[in-house]
Amino acid sequence: MRASDLLVPYPTVTLATPAIEAARMLADADLPGLVVVDDHGAPFAILPGTQVLRLAVPIYCQDDPNLTRLIDEAAADVFIRELGDRTVRELLPPQPHELPVVSPTATALEIAALMARTRSPLVAVVDGAYEGVVTLHGLLDRVVPA
Repeated sequence: MRASDLLVPYPTVTLATPAIEAARMLADADLPGLVVVDDHGAPFAILPGTQVLRLAVPIYCQDDPNLTRLIDEAAADVFIRELGDRTVRELLPPQPHELPVVSPTATALEIAALMARTRSPLVAVVDGAYEGVVTLHGLLDRVVPA
């Protein structure tokens, strides 16, 4: 089984996409993450949904989870507003990681190893141009025995 057999179309965002719009895409389509493309449409990064939350959740709540219990429910329900006018570029980690990208001929094991190594639920498939992704769910559906 090759990446071309597991490939599915998948939405992309750009570095300039507003972070709140990226969060809305994640929520509306129940996606585990997004493919960030550069100005030429080539994959630049994979943005897991947890990275969006990292920027939305106040630092003091991340540093001390006990503080989250002190915030009333009404305020806690609107934490996503912390994204404000930020862009997808600001959601990306400062240090570049290995980009989870494969060719259409990559095997299921190659894809699984890359997902495990990069901790990414998505692997972009590129054959000159971005073609789509292999999702963790899609990969497991095909390789785990019934």
